[in-house]
Amino acid sequence: MVRKVIDLECLLPPDEQGKPRQYHEQASHRIGYGDPELLPARPGYGFDNYRNIFRKRVDPSKAAGESKKPEGHKEGHKGGQSIKEFVAELDREGAEVSVVGRVDNYVLADVVAEFPNRFFALASISPFDGMRGVREFEHLIKERKLNGLRVAALYNNLAASDRRYYPLYAKCVELDVPVRIYSTMNYATDRPYDLGHPRHLDQIAMDFPELRIDAALSGWPWVNDLVGLMRRHPNLYCDTSAHHPQYFGVPGSGWEMFIQFGNTLLQDKIMVGFSKDSFGLTIPQSVALYEKLPLKDKVIEKWLYGNAKEFLRC
Repeated sequence: MVRKVIDLECLLPPDEQGKPRQYHEQASHRIGYGDPELLPARPGYGFDNYRNIFRKRVDPSKAAGESKKPEGHKEGHKGGQSIKEFVAELDREGAEVSVVGRVDNYVLADVVAEFPNRFFALASISPFDGMRGVREFEHLIKERKLNGLRVAALYNNLAASDRRYYPLYAKCVELDVPVRIYSTMNYATDRPYDLGHPRHLDQIAMDFPELRIDAALSGWPWVNDLVGLMRRHPNLYCDTSAHHPQYFGVPGSGWEMFIQFGNTLLQDKIMVGFSKDSFGLTIPQSVALYEKLPLKDKVIEKWLYGNAKEFLRC
């Protein structure tokens, strides 16, 4: 029997014509907004460095020691896939609700309109748009039925504690919707590595104690800092997106305190993002790896489903 889960990081497939739906790919020509004199990045520099760091994800066939793909693996969706087909795939894999972002807000709104109960949609709003952005965010939540805010310090090149985000956080509190904040080290060599340090969450949570915050990607390599902050702030949660589940239980990986507290005092604060396209794993294959971690059975259920149900109120 397939276990029922809620996925905190789901990427939409390319459309039927193979055109990417993801915002960062669709609108990459808009990077450098406000800087028309900005020269193209040097090859291998900036975001291109991710290809050096995560070579196995870019081309799994070149991964050392990998002789065959995992059972059930598909070679992505190079030819495209309709949202209806994608939803059917998620249903087969047990994903009751999938959190989606990194998509043009109005493309995302159309997806939510077609499948209102299957996706939890996060709006992307630039902190540089001020009150104009706040009004657009309110419109997206109230009229287009998106469900929360996505803050990507990595792409904005502006730490999440910067006051330019604050009107958006205040609107989240007013509308009673959550925010998912990029919280981990980045490998883009054209910006500070610690834009997503968990310390930025502390100031936000102090200033907006009612705000429901999901620390996306769980703060690695500053895991211990995030563990302490989740103990400190009642409405601060995290998700495991972009991290392969088999490494959480490996000694020396940096996740020791995360597992210890995630199995005890913070068992109600951790949610799972499967990031299935990153690892070439189906959701059930990832679930099987989570089930092998040194966690109590009731804790595994909370991580995979119960905590997200509570946090998202879905």
